[in-house]
Amino acid sequence: MCLLTFLPDGVMPDPDALHHGAEHNPDGHGLAIVAGDRLIVRRGMNPNTMIDKMVRLRQGHPEGPALFHSRLATHGRRSLANCHPFPIGGDRRTVLAHNGILPRQVQPGRADPRSDTRIAAEEFHTRFGPAHLARVRDRLEQWITPFNKIVILTVDPAHPRRAYILNEHAGTWHGGAWYSNHDYQPRPRRPAAGAAGRLSMELPGECCPRCGEPIDSATARCPWCWWCPCTGASPFPDDCRC
Repeated sequence: MCLLTFLPDGVMPDPDALHHGAEHNPDGHGLAIVAGDRLIVRRGMNPNTMIDKMVRLRQGHPEGPALFHSRLATHGRRSLANCHPFPIGGDRRTVLAHNGILPRQVQPGRADPRSDTRIAAEEFHTRFGPAHLARVRDRLEQWITPFNKIVILTVDPAHPRRAYILNEHAGTWHGGAWYSNHDYQPRPRRPAAGAAGRLSMELPGECCPRCGEPIDSATARCPWCWWCPCTGASPFPDDCRC
């Protein structure tokens, strides 16, 4: 599922919100801050270390937009190399962070250790075109569908803006910051696996025990992280029977 947090110019991070997001999305973390004509990017696997860095760096550079990302791995290895954000097309002046599961065209094969987001970022410039063009962003939003959200930060002079949010309407503004979902809020802990090996659905409102979002009552599947009730895996494995 992941949690992607965007901070406009002058907005400081809420450490509690970032910690809630990291608790529910523990597979790696990253930040990016526009600091004048340069982009500060950090990645790490330890949530406390990364949140402390975010707060400290943001205090020193409050003037530009910023983002923080906590990953829940669905494709690719759990590794520092797959922590968001990623440079677009290899250009470190522009980075991309994402929440969701991208279409199959950029999902890795069995031997590919990369995440779907990392693949998309590496191929972004050839697949879609420059992000500062409105028609490119519109085409990209249609391709990723509203279940996915993307934040792009850039210090490339070719871009008239320093930040772009794709599918902004699908996220939430709270306290001056934008969150890609509600993982910034505290939640009950996920239930453990039941005796039969299936995960119990005891959270209020029939929520996914993996990402906490509402599940589809007709299929019992999670439309957000693709959790499978018959195997307890995410995304749906090839041997899914439900």
